[in-house]
Amino acid sequence: MAEPQAAPAPSTPRLTLDDVRAAAARLAGVAHRTPVLTSRTLDARTGATLLLKAENLQRAGAFKIRGAYNRISTLSPAELAGGVVASSSGNHAQAVALAAGLCGTTATILMPSDAPASKRAATQGYGAQVVEFDRYRDDREAMLRELAGSRGLAVVHPYDDPWVMAGAGTVALELIEDAGPIDVLVVCVGGGGLLAGSAVAARALLPGVTVVGVEPAASPDWQRSFAAGERVRVEVGRTIADGQQLDIPGRLTWPAVAGLVDHVVTVTDAQIAATMRLVFERLRVVLEPSGASALAAVLSGQVDVAGKRVGVTLSGGNVDVARFTTILADLDPVAHPDSVARGGPQG
Repeated sequence: MAEPQAAPAPSTPRLTLDDVRAAAARLAGVAHRTPVLTSRTLDARTGATLLLKAENLQRAGAFKIRGAYNRISTLSPAELAGGVVASSSGNHAQAVALAAGLCGTTATILMPSDAPASKRAATQGYGAQVVEFDRYRDDREAMLRELAGSRGLAVVHPYDDPWVMAGAGTVALELIEDAGPIDVLVVCVGGGGLLAGSAVAARALLPGVTVVGVEPAASPDWQRSFAAGERVRVEVGRTIADGQQLDIPGRLTWPAVAGLVDHVVTVTDAQIAATMRLVFERLRVVLEPSGASALAAVLSGQVDVAGKRVGVTLSGGNVDVARFTTILADLDPVAHPDSVARGGPQG
């Protein structure tokens, strides 16, 4: 019997809808087809119809399993035998660890030393080896290359990989297939894999859709890059949205995003925290900070949504109880009175 071959690489340098659909076929029965949540309370507050893609209910707690599995499942037998390596603050780490196990290989994860303890524990729980680095001092890309080279590991990049982008794009593909046409798509952005893949899918299916990226105000690399018309490096600021703390847009994600996304807006930690609280109190849904950033932009008026059907990514829910309660306890109820629930869940 002939040795199985790796699948052909997705179209480069630009992804296509066919690449995203091929990823969806591989993910069938592996990734959850997560629900699209609605809320009369949030619709009334925004004057829009909000369609919330709940990737916080995904396997490993975030959308990342989509890209990680799409990449690892298409490695050659020789690459699988050698193992994989990735760099991540948590969600991609867990996804790579889980996907590696599903594909019969092993994972080594380069993780920031200040990553949430719950994410590190979950990553190790899936069987991965964790190697720490300092996100404010160390060169993670150099460390990743050294690990891959010295141990013979295949790199599974968190975002700068066409396979990962195509897998992430299945979030928007499913949203549109399940909820119908939308006028606006609002997507959180860190490295840009989810935004790039989702923009490819959305633009192909709905050419007139407005696509908006959302990042923390503390590290506005995408917003400044859009203003400059090229990739701009910024100083990484401290933010509760640890999954979006990056200094420059991805080399491969930037051209995809720049050509398909209308603009990028920023949100503050206070706006993210207020959104986490509101969603928990009204929908009984737990979001991590990065998972709440896209909705925070909508609720804070950063995106024009009145009278429109708006798809919003809730990208993850990996936050431990202690951190979740601390974030909400630190939120000033005077400054954010609308985040305080009045009564029980209202849907």
